[in-house]
Amino acid sequence: MKRGRKTNEANSSSSEETTEKESKRHKVVEKKTTVVQSPDWANLLQDIILQVFQYLPLLDRAHASQVCRSWNQVFHMPDLWRCFEFELNQPATSNLRTTHPELIKQIIKRHSNHLQYVSFKVVDSSKESAEAACDILSQLVNCSLKTLGLISTARPSFMDLPKSHFISALTVVFVNSKSLSSLKIDDTPVDDPSLKVLVANNSDTLKLLKMSSCPHVSPAGILCVADQCHGLRELALNYHLLSDELLLALSSEKHVRLEHLRIDVVSENPGQTQFHTIQKSSWDAFIKHSPKVNLVMYFFLYEEEFDPFFRYEIPVTHLYFGRSVSKDVLGRVGMTCPRLVELVVCANGLRPLDEELICIAERCKYLSAVGLGECEVSCSAFVEFVKMCGGRLSQLSIMEEVLIPDQKYSLEQIHWEVSKHLGRVWFPDMMPTW
Repeated sequence: MKRGRKTNEANSSSSEETTEKESKRHKVVEKKTTVVQSPDWANLLQDIILQVFQYLPLLDRAHASQVCRSWNQVFHMPDLWRCFEFELNQPATSNLRTTHPELIKQIIKRHSNHLQYVSFKVVDSSKESAEAACDILSQLVNCSLKTLGLISTARPSFMDLPKSHFISALTVVFVNSKSLSSLKIDDTPVDDPSLKVLVANNSDTLKLLKMSSCPHVSPAGILCVADQCHGLRELALNYHLLSDELLLALSSEKHVRLEHLRIDVVSENPGQTQFHTIQKSSWDAFIKHSPKVNLVMYFFLYEEEFDPFFRYEIPVTHLYFGRSVSKDVLGRVGMTCPRLVELVVCANGLRPLDEELICIAERCKYLSAVGLGECEVSCSAFVEFVKMCGGRLSQLSIMEEVLIPDQKYSLEQIHWEVSKHLGRVWFPDMMPTW
């Protein structure tokens, strides 16, 4: 009996332990099930919500911020306002998108000190939109911008403003931003004194300066930037600002190696612009200091204005002719541009460019991209050109109308020959039919 009683007691104890374990297991399962079924979206980690917000367009982000207080707090976190593009136009005369005035007020009130990467895009040509951009700039007294871009998608906009009004607004940014590294101010009335303010406050950090078509800047003004901003790596300007002194300043031991130099050679009225000549010794010093620099030149000249150019070797790598260029000039390109990587010719006339293309293929050993617009070349010369350049021609854009059939190749045959030498399937471009 005692033995049976002990067995019953043991069985009873074991049963109680099993029941207790089962109860705990059910509670754990129930707890897990409850968590899965009833997520608390408002208490999601803020950094997760922040990452989601960063992928949303501004309007969607604003709508999401109205879901709850937590999401609204994330909407105003500084990380979301470091980068912003103001789009400005006049809604009364345009259907294009614009940044809402109330949002602009909110940004200036709550986030101006968070802005670091900012651009102003004037999407119409109105003076009022440019004035609005300047008004916003003048209120950024607490900012510390790293990049600033003023973009006019339709000219003239900023050039229509009184120079003093524009300079006053821009100076606010130059004075308060002590770490400005990138500045794009094409087609603006910026001047030499304002560049001196830029240099005085940001000389140690400025790395990119893009300022083509700024008529109030002189060669002395841009030279001041080169003399003081030794970390400058990218520069874009008009040819009238280029000088021997500037190239030598960019080649000094104190200056870092320039990575990208873009020069726009532009003439609005034929015969009214006198173009100076840069000495070969200045180019030699420049390329010795920065041997890997990309030197990009855009030419928008009339035929009679090319005389000062391509008279001796220059280190240009990317060359674009936006207007018709003569056979003589293209022949000189082959003789004077050994570093050429890309060549685009908008138009030439009705004289075939056979000899000129062969010369370019022979002497420009790095050429990898070619585009020909309204030009002419015989099929045989074109095949020979491609054969000489070989597979390094990664881009080859030629209109079918450019190619002149001859006794050796027809238009039907040429794509096979060219494809063979390129090592890939190639066809000439077709003229649009509209």
